[in-house]
Amino acid sequence: MMNGGAARLQNRGRVVVIASALMMTSALAPVVFVSTASAQVSTGGIDAEHAFDIPAQSLTSALAQFGVQAGVQVTVDGALARGHEAPTINGTMRASTALEALLRGSGLDYDVTSDGTVVIEAVTSSAGEEVLDTLRVEANAAEASDPTKAITDSFVASRSRTASKTDTPILDDSAAVSVVTEKEMETRNVQDLQQAVSYTAGVQAGEYGSDVRYDYVRIRGFGQTNLGTYRDGLSSRIYNFTTSRPETYGLQQVDVLKGSTSSLFGMNGPGGLVNMTTKRPQDEASGEVLTTFGENHLRGAGDVTGPVGENSNWSYRLTALWQDAERGQDYSQDDRIYVAPAFSYTPNADTKLTILTSYSDRESGLGYGFPAGIETSRDAFFGEPDFNNFDTEETNIGYELSHQINDQLEFRQNARYTHVDLTYETVYLNDTTPLGDRWAFAIYGELDRFAIDNQLQYDTAINDMFDSKTLVGLDYSRDQNRERRFDGTASPIDPYNPTYCGISCIDIDFTSDTEITQAAYGLYAQEQLTIADDWIATIGGRFDYVQSDTDTISSGATDERDDHKFTSRFGLTYKATNEVSVYGNYSESYQPVYSSLASRPGGVKPQEGTQYEIGVKYQPEAIDALFTASVFDLTQENVSQYNSATKTYHQIGEINSRGLELEGKMSLGKQTNMTLAYTYLDAEIKDDLTAANIGNRPANVPEHQASAWLDYTIPGQGALGDLTLGGGVRFVGERQRNDGNTETLPSNSVFDAAINYAVTDNVSLAVNATNLFDREYVSSNTFGSRYYGEGRTVLATLKYNW
Repeated sequence: MMNGGAARLQNRGRVVVIASALMMTSALAPVVFVSTASAQVSTGGIDAEHAFDIPAQSLTSALAQFGVQAGVQVTVDGALARGHEAPTINGTMRASTALEALLRGSGLDYDVTSDGTVVIEAVTSSAGEEVLDTLRVEANAAEASDPTKAITDSFVASRSRTASKTDTPILDDSAAVSVVTEKEMETRNVQDLQQAVSYTAGVQAGEYGSDVRYDYVRIRGFGQTNLGTYRDGLSSRIYNFTTSRPETYGLQQVDVLKGSTSSLFGMNGPGGLVNMTTKRPQDEASGEVLTTFGENHLRGAGDVTGPVGENSNWSYRLTALWQDAERGQDYSQDDRIYVAPAFSYTPNADTKLTILTSYSDRESGLGYGFPAGIETSRDAFFGEPDFNNFDTEETNIGYELSHQINDQLEFRQNARYTHVDLTYETVYLNDTTPLGDRWAFAIYGELDRFAIDNQLQYDTAINDMFDSKTLVGLDYSRDQNRERRFDGTASPIDPYNPTYCGISCIDIDFTSDTEITQAAYGLYAQEQLTIADDWIATIGGRFDYVQSDTDTISSGATDERDDHKFTSRFGLTYKATNEVSVYGNYSESYQPVYSSLASRPGGVKPQEGTQYEIGVKYQPEAIDALFTASVFDLTQENVSQYNSATKTYHQIGEINSRGLELEGKMSLGKQTNMTLAYTYLDAEIKDDLTAANIGNRPANVPEHQASAWLDYTIPGQGALGDLTLGGGVRFVGERQRNDGNTETLPSNSVFDAAINYAVTDNVSLAVNATNLFDREYVSSNTFGSRYYGEGRTVLATLKYNW
């Protein structure tokens, strides 16, 4: 049966049929494919971007369709192309990228003549012998969905696997997804995940300012720190204290999927999730070494990749980083070691195995909140320098396997084992009078995590009217988190003239030894049905079964709980044009609770969320850009709340968040990059343990947020290299300190800047500043303490690449 896309293409121009017939009847003579478009107007040649829809078929027919869709003339010796099959090519990309994919594994290459004609020819060595399987790869934003491709030249990604777990254009997805590319992270010189997503619509990052234990992220008003962080599609959940922050130098892409996601990913909050893609081996050799320096900051890093040997089926990547640094607060530290070897094995065109490993050792201090009533420098330190540690050691080993069983059926498997050790030691001020009294505690944690996701995808066409993409998946994860806790006190301190007494003045005793074990099983299915090219219906469902065991080893108490839930998703996209799509969706989320809720009649229920969303996406063909707008209505029920008077938990809370998100990303040639984002949130407490809170705004959720970034490159002349100037602003509106809305935190605007000078083609010097004007502001006022945003940081980076 012929694919519907192929049939439509043949109907559009008889030139395809004629050219294919000529090629089939020619054995030795060159065959010329001439598109009607190329005969009339230049479309930019082999380097221009086009929307391609070429189904898997013989190479002869595929080249004919390529010539029509790219608007170029293609010539080939019929004998060379005979007997070769070409893969499916779908999406917006450079014509050169599409052609190279068509020729992969054929032993053929191409050349472009002075008049723009594309000539297909056999690859030969200097000795005149034929060389097979040679392929040039040019990275492009349209390849964002393929984790083996590094995105190096654009702020804009056209595709993402995160939203649907399939290779789908963002324009076609019936969900809001934002992608932060490697180019954007490099330009802004992001140092952590919070900085990576800080220019993203719908995202509130760095809520606790100088507290650097975790990456604090809210999406659409809901905290996603505990459950909403993923790496390479696998969960990195946080249960108590034990976890490690990701090293952003080891990432090549960050996706933010907004809204309820449980129909694909299982237990999660309703706001969305953040999925990080680890750097992967590349087919083409390249690398960089760099050093970053600033006030009390020194870093050395390197990243090399390429084939293991000539004509080898193996490729490698080694990413490494060493850092000796401090943060703004007194007696802080941010020392890091990161090593990430990775290997890819491609025995044939249908099978690929990528092995991903990493080791991370971070020695960090803690950023503190200041109790109410103390007015002092935001850099002041009230702990003990020798008992101020949040040190983590993390080891990961995992793999990704894909196998194309036939033209329609593909199997994928993704797995990872993680081990984390935590040493958490701190002394902090009491948040009540008398000021100067100090508490102390320590956590010594150990986490073991295993996660695996199996996927089977079947693609087919039905009656030239329907294109079906069916996904079935089975995933499993098991987390075992054991923490030994010590609590006590330290000698009082004068907050206005602190003197430190060392370990000897700290008195802590063993409090508890707790182990949390959670095993989650998920079975999911999704159908993406494209109807007559214009309508895309997405229907998905998932059943989850979760076993949660909390063992208090020190007392012998146990709490065992089983949760199960079916969640669904319904989405519809209408492609108004090749550039504009309109979509709507309904989706659900669920979030099990493993805390003790013995006071709840009828037992414990998962926190459940529902979302309704509509939006529009615009991706112009003339420029590299993507603009999105969405409105949504999110509700979470069964929210657990703690009654401090009775020291019991209750599930009575309900929170609603409605809003508008606007976002735009543009890369205009090699000279200009821009991001724009605005978020409006109308959040309300619908039900609460404290009746007076009903109708109030949830704590720390701003009504308005906005951000903008622009950088422009002034081309070099003569001995002078390119000069790039960039700047950005991040605005967070006023928000409530607590659910009682008794105090309002003022809005703040923070400015960032960047300068990059290309000393030579391979050497660059960049200077990046965050909070350029050193704005002092309160990022949140929670748990009786004020948390200040981080002050100005200026870092210079000298880089050599090849």
